[in-house]
Order: sequence, then structure tokens, then C-alpha cells
Amino acid sequence: MKSRLIYDLLNNSSHGLMESMRKGSKTKLPSDLLAVLALMVLTVFFVLVPSFEKTAFRTILGLPVVLFLPGYALIAALFPRKNDLDAIERIALSFGLSIAVVPLIGLVLNFTPWGIRLLPIIISLTLFIFIMVFIAHSRRLQIQENEKFEVNFKKLYDSIKAEAFSKPENRTDRILTIVLLISIILAILMVVYVIVTPKQGEKFTEFYLLGPGGKAEGYPTNLTTGKTGSVIVGVVNHEYATMNYTLRVKIKEELLNEQHIQVEHNQTWEKPVNFTPLSQGSSLKLEFLLYPKFPTQKFKPLASSPVPSRI
Repeated sequence: MKSRLIYDLLNNSSHGLMESMRKGSKTKLPSDLLAVLALMVLTVFFVLVPSFEKTAFRTILGLPVVLFLPGYALIAALFPRKNDLDAIERIALSFGLSIAVVPLIGLVLNFTPWGIRLLPIIISLTLFIFIMVFIAHSRRLQIQENEKFEVNFKKLYDSIKAEAFSKPENRTDRILTIVLLISIILAILMVVYVIVTPKQGEKFTEFYLLGPGGKAEGYPTNLTTGKTGSVIVGVVNHEYATMNYTLRVKIKEELLNEQHIQVEHNQTWEKPVNFTPLSQGSSLKLEFLLYPKFPTQKFKPLASSPVPSRI
């Protein structure tokens, strides 16, 4: 049954498209499919353009693109007739299939050289939605007007408007209608507020050291006086604000290196830090100290990572 449905889907899609091209018909893209494409393009714009990627619209537009549009486009391709599914089934399956399709796309990407990153995911979702919309439109072309599924936004708006603003039969109905409208508006505003202003978590800074090979091993433990050693230092900012740090490398009270670092929230600073020891001794402790802003007597190190060394 499944294979038959897929065969009919592809066969009817190609047949409908070729028939339309042969007749030279200039049918417009249905309003619901046009809205899907418009929302997808708008989301790509807000996600990839640097000046807009940090706005709240990225989250507001991204939610339906991940949770609804893939499933809706797939349902539109599989069931082009209005009698195939009712409205509630179509909406419910759109959410359910989106939750199934998006992880499958991520699973496929995991086995590709691109991996599961923002850009490959956006491109994959966009291609999937465009292909499904293309198939849905081509299948609707061969269906009679009175049978094909469509969403008439103007009629829907007029129906809601007539239902909401029509005069109730009595005062009680009028009050209940007003309360219902206010409740819906408040619920929408609360959802938007939660999305736009997410709750802040714990504020902290990650500080770590890696060996020259970029792994947590191979730290320099035998140093030669006057020769430069190197360690990769990483700082991750989770302070919900841009932070200025001071990094100091010391052996006892001897300052070997000092750097001033600025890291934006949720960003990582990771670079090799060189140092040249001048003192001699055994079992000396090479310290990497991270301070907020500039080190003074008021500020203790945010973190320290000692490396036992012999010079």
C-alpha cells in the first residue's frame, strides 16, 4: 500500500506537471503553498543575514519552520484533495510528521562531511520543503477545482471576523465573546514574551587548557630556561554579557605572559599562549590565571589551571 501510494505520488506529479506545460497553463501557486515558501524564505533571511540573526524574529520564525512546515508540505504532497483529510487531521499530521522528518534529516546529515550544523540543516530543510511544495502543486494541477485542497485566507478571515464581531443574541454571549478574545490575545502575547525573553540560566565562565595537539594531554612538563613553551588556552563566556578578561601566566611571582581578552556571550576564545621561563628549579608550578576585567587587589582569579613543570 505504501509503495503504491509513493508510485502514484511520483507518477501523478510528473504527469500533471508535463500536462500543464504542454497546455501552457499559467496556474498560480495556491495560497497555502505560497505562504509556506514565503515563510521559509523569510526564515532563511533572518537566520543567515548577520544583522538579523540575533533578533527575536529568528526564533519566532524558526519554530514553525522546524515544527510545522516540513510536515505540512509533505501532507500537501501526499493528500492533494480536500476530502483526503479534514482540517484537524491535516494540522495534527503536519506537526507529527515535522517532528519525524527533521530528526531524520539531521541523522542523514550526521553521516555527511557537512555534519549537523546550522547552514546544512537550513539548506536541507529548504530543499525538502521546496521539493514537497513542487510535488503538491503539480498534483493539484490535475485535480478538478471543486476537489483540490486549498486554504482561502480571505474567506477564513471573513468567517472569523463575522463570528467574532457579529451581534450576540444576548448580553451574556457578548461578554463571553469579549472575554474569549481577550484571553486569546493575552495567550499570544505571553507566548511571544517567553520566546523573545528567555529565562537566563546560571552565569559562569569556562576556562580550560589543552596541549599543543589540541587535546587534554601532552602538556609541557619539562621546560628549558630561555626556550618558549606553548599551551592552548580556552575561555567560554556564559555570563550573558560581553566580558573583558585578563589572562596571566606565572611561575611563582614571575609573570611570563599577560593578555587582555574580550569575549561575547556564548562565544569561545581559544588560542595558543606562549611563555618563556627564566627561573630554574624543580617541581615548580606553572599557573594560568584568569581575571575579570583588569587584575587588582579587589579581584581574585575567576579560575586557575596549574601545570607542574621542571625547569
